[in-house]
Amino acid sequence: MLAAQQGDQGALDTLLRRHVDRLHAVCRQITGNDSDSADATQEALIAVVRGLPRFDGRSSFSTWAYRIATNACLDELRRRRRRAEPLADELLEATAGPGAPSGAALIDAAADRVDIDRALAKLPLEFRVAVVLRDLSGLEYSEIAEVLGVPAGTVKSRIARGRGALANLLAAGNPPTAPDRPTTRP
Repeated sequence: MLAAQQGDQGALDTLLRRHVDRLHAVCRQITGNDSDSADATQEALIAVVRGLPRFDGRSSFSTWAYRIATNACLDELRRRRRRAEPLADELLEATAGPGAPSGAALIDAAADRVDIDRALAKLPLEFRVAVVLRDLSGLEYSEIAEVLGVPAGTVKSRIARGRGALANLLAAGNPPTAPDRPTTRP
């Protein structure tokens, strides 16, 4: 990180490659689709490169980068409100090429992902961001508090409320099947 701050392009490349997948995963979950997440990830990486000379090490690099990515996502979501929603062709992309999973596995995985993405999209943004940073990125409560600029207690509350709402949304979309049982009393 220090070498990248001092202008070493190889170190910068290594630093970005080390974090890009996790930043993109966070962006994917916050924005809810691949197109917006790609844009947000790109903007976040540009902001990381531009801001690197000002990074002072008061937090870990990853926490600082997650904050930048989260802000890029929020900016992207504001821009999205002004344009039409893109359609995702993830299932078609996943079935292309050799070694692709079976059709049934793809359908199940796609259905699960669509259900989770839809449920996440219905969460208030403050809950969605907190849940994604904790459950997808594995950040500690203190790191999420730093990323979001709120107290750790607020983070815990948002995660608990977000998880509860997510569970309710997923349960409502997939009610359990009733077991086979008699409908009359003996």
